[in-house]
Amino acid sequence: MTKKEKITFNISKEKNFSEWYSEILNKAEITDIRYNVKGFTVIRPFGALIIERLYDLWESELQEKRHKPCFFPTVIPEKNFKKEAIHVKGFSPDVFWLKPIGEGNLALRPTSETAFYQLYSLWIRSWRDLPLKLYQRANVFRLETKATRPLIRAREFLWIESHDVFATRKEAEAQVQEDISITEQAMHQKLGIPFLALKRPEWDKFPGAEYTIGSDVLMPDGRVIQQPSTHLLTQGFSKSFNIKFKDEKGKEQHVWQTCYGPAMSRILASLIAVHGDDSGLILPFCISPAQVIIIPIYKTKNKRKILKKAQEVEKKLKQENIRAEIDDTEKTPGEKFFFWELRGIPLRIEIGEKELKGKLTLFLRDTKERVKVNLTEINKKGEALDKRLKQKADKNFKNAVVDCKSAEDVKTALAKKKIARCNFCSISKKGEKCAETVEKKFLAFVQGILHNKKEKAKGKCIFCNKKAENVVYIAKSY
Repeated sequence: MTKKEKITFNISKEKNFSEWYSEILNKAEITDIRYNVKGFTVIRPFGALIIERLYDLWESELQEKRHKPCFFPTVIPEKNFKKEAIHVKGFSPDVFWLKPIGEGNLALRPTSETAFYQLYSLWIRSWRDLPLKLYQRANVFRLETKATRPLIRAREFLWIESHDVFATRKEAEAQVQEDISITEQAMHQKLGIPFLALKRPEWDKFPGAEYTIGSDVLMPDGRVIQQPSTHLLTQGFSKSFNIKFKDEKGKEQHVWQTCYGPAMSRILASLIAVHGDDSGLILPFCISPAQVIIIPIYKTKNKRKILKKAQEVEKKLKQENIRAEIDDTEKTPGEKFFFWELRGIPLRIEIGEKELKGKLTLFLRDTKERVKVNLTEINKKGEALDKRLKQKADKNFKNAVVDCKSAEDVKTALAKKKIARCNFCSISKKGEKCAETVEKKFLAFVQGILHNKKEKAKGKCIFCNKKAENVVYIAKSY
């Protein structure tokens, strides 16, 4: 970067989130939207490094729960889709179809149930083959017709999908709970991103599922973004794909199934939005590609010894498995400070003449404080930063939900960038008409009901005046 190319950033996240978000992606060099196909975004090296860390986080959680990795082809034969009628009906409008070849029509995968399950019918024979818990890293393709937004809503996105098979419904439902716990551990406890785990209405569940649990994160503009979702598929796919096993008594039975899908690109969007400030990104210490950036501050006469000290510090940090990097470019210290603050590197060590013999100067990205530390304190400072990020996000999210007793209350809550909670007739099919009213009047959606906490509805639905069966959450959505 030359002086003529000096980066500036002066946008209020609170007042203009949309512009703030776009500028962050551009100036922090996370994405480039100039690829000339709508809905397809280039993820630049810094963004890719963060996404790699996100993959590592989720895969370690999955593997700890005895999931095994695999890779399936990107293309799926049309005949696979047609084996499960509800699934094909739900996804057909979103499919990219390739030019027909000898094998017939092929689709770029919008999701991979129909790819996995064709092979599951060949791999599973006995109760000894169960449970089978596989996942893959994948890019998936959906012919999105709404306005696209980098990382948030696109025609291609990066995710993990796990496809799990069990002998009983009880085991399958336990897997749904485990999926939610993985999201809680990885996204909330480690990344500090709070969410609502909501059982989707009947009209908004995954095609082919008995029910869907989505994890909704509130963004600064008052819209929610769906993060990892998990689906109880029961035996619909196993009957369509003839996935059977012989139980311990030799009786043949169909398996029970679930699937789970955290999208790394979307999680990155929430990470940026929830923790960032008017100076740029703030990355959690646990996930940042560089946890510590080292800035040597020198004049010509002491350059060699300052750089030597910086290299010693970097070496010692790496020996402690801390991801550290020296910025030894010819930019001024001020330019370096600005650049790495914009990128959200959690900790910055500044090394000048005073630091050669004494304690190091440490800059904390979230509070913007400078403190004197020994090298042995760095890990604890990083862990404390992550704890502060989570506490701040939780505090903000605590006030995100507003109880509403009328349609007018819902309108007011949404205008204030909140999530509305209210009595609603039903999340079964009979409530779909009221959901259409919500969408038409408020450009918002009935997101569902809390999954792990039963909230008892009292009185009548605030939209149709019929007896309320559910307490639902209504929000604007991407």
